[in-house]
Amino acid sequence: MPLPKIPSKPATILLAKDYPKATGPRPAPALAAVADIAPEPAPTPKKAATVKAVPPAKKPVVAKTPAPVKSKAVAAVLKAAPAVLQAAADAVEAKGKPSPRGKVTPIINEAPHPAKHKANEVAIKSSTSRHADQTGTTKMFVLDTNVLMHDPSSLFRFEEHDVYLPMMTLEELDNHKKGMTEVARNARQVSRTLDALVSNTDDDAIENGIPLSKLGNKDAKGRLYFQTRMQTADLPQGLPVGKADNQILAVVRSLEAEQAGRAIVLVSKDINMRIKARALGLPAEDYFNDHVLEDTDLLYSGIVQLPDDFWTKHGKDLESWQENKNGQSATFYRVTGPFVPSLLVNQFVFLEPKNGEAPFYGQVKQINGKTAVMQTLRDFSHNKNNVWGVTARNREQNFALNLLMNPECDFVTLLGQAGTGKTLLALAAGLAQVLETKLYNEIIVTRVTVPVGEDIGFLPGTEEEKMSPWMGAFDDNLEVLNKSDSDGGEWGRAATQDLIRSRIKIKSLNFMRGRTFVNKFLIIDEAQNLTPKQVKTLVTRAGPGTKIICLGNIAQIDTPYLTEGSSGLTYVVDRFKGWSHSGHVTLARGERSRLADHASEVL
Repeated sequence: MPLPKIPSKPATILLAKDYPKATGPRPAPALAAVADIAPEPAPTPKKAATVKAVPPAKKPVVAKTPAPVKSKAVAAVLKAAPAVLQAAADAVEAKGKPSPRGKVTPIINEAPHPAKHKANEVAIKSSTSRHADQTGTTKMFVLDTNVLMHDPSSLFRFEEHDVYLPMMTLEELDNHKKGMTEVARNARQVSRTLDALVSNTDDDAIENGIPLSKLGNKDAKGRLYFQTRMQTADLPQGLPVGKADNQILAVVRSLEAEQAGRAIVLVSKDINMRIKARALGLPAEDYFNDHVLEDTDLLYSGIVQLPDDFWTKHGKDLESWQENKNGQSATFYRVTGPFVPSLLVNQFVFLEPKNGEAPFYGQVKQINGKTAVMQTLRDFSHNKNNVWGVTARNREQNFALNLLMNPECDFVTLLGQAGTGKTLLALAAGLAQVLETKLYNEIIVTRVTVPVGEDIGFLPGTEEEKMSPWMGAFDDNLEVLNKSDSDGGEWGRAATQDLIRSRIKIKSLNFMRGRTFVNKFLIIDEAQNLTPKQVKTLVTRAGPGTKIICLGNIAQIDTPYLTEGSSGLTYVVDRFKGWSHSGHVTLARGERSRLADHASEVL
């Protein structure tokens, strides 16, 4: 089956009304669902997928594979014991209606997926977990090792539910605690947390569970259980007994047998582990707590289009005045109306009338109830306002340059596909404010060193020389920005390049902890490959007078266990929205070349 084509060049920014609502019904995960042997309760209304009746005029949904007819008898058999299920399957086959592989597999007609739906981002709970949510009973989550190493605070993220740690999980934590990597640091932090929880407790307390709120985490109302005795469970023959994953699966099956009626759910970041558990009939889920958004279509874009009747509804008590800020004259408008509460501070607004009137581009500066103050923007698409020879080619690039050239904005995030101009705009703004206005001392460039293909091995030289192969994108953009006047000749161009190179420092992320940057222009490239904890480490390096720019494309994540919803770039965009000293713009159109634009469409 060919892979679906990923859209890489959206035509325009989505309107606010076009974004899917978070409270609406979720689309169904698949067209065909295999019924479990155990009775599966109906999903909760929050997660349920509503299936609308198909009108007679429309073409009905036709299943591609042969499916048995789901009668009342078959529906009753599905709730019976496995022996009855097998007998029913044999009876159906005897009547001339063969079931695939000898099992009764009803086909459920679901509503088609919307165009913007991403199946791998929707948090689908297991049937056991949904049933516990319906009945209001607490669950017991069995944690795999990779969950603890991914998020050391995951022990306290399960609210009123209990947490169970198999002995093999502790063994794997011990194996990964050595070294200076992020995984080793997380393993050591989990070990220290467990030691603090276990200290000053008797053996009976460990057997009955340790309160997770013991260390002051009031949100964690459940208890922590350890595997205190050998638990045996029959797994299918042929599975290696000594493998850690199989031992954890055996613990889950044993817990289900011991605590009948209790919801036992395995939580793992390992996809194959979850598939293996579901194949054995055990409930398994991904760790959802690190996901900022379930669907990245809901990610804050930083831009909103005003309705056509905005000025008629909000212009009754309109006030306007002019101010000089940062050497530039700007017009301010104070508007009041029903559309204002949906806006955020530093969000860009635009209105492009279709009747030939002049468009309006502004930025929200203050919000107080239903009253907002908007400021007009500087037009960086005009050549007189060029930034180091670079002008904005579209509306979103103009918004981005307004953020990058604003000294009051300390943190900027730029998101967009390849070729939208993220690196070029950031580098041009940095050179203009370091060499022309001297607002910052130097430019510091860093990025995550995650290779796309096979690693080429160790690199020789100093830190900057080791990082230079990863900085090919900045070298390409510097060649564009180094085009000086032809009057200077070769000597003039060489002197300009040496001056620019002396003000740009390339640093590695591995040595950022403990540093403080004062009056620096810090550019973090490929920020989508950072975890939320790594992003926090970098952003907290900022000292007085420092500006941080995060660039990235969440469709190109190379770090294992990171998704679009749990990326550090998504994390900071969601957390910083609405702060008066930060801004975000999602760049929409590619401006690299006609060849690159065509290739992104057809390849």
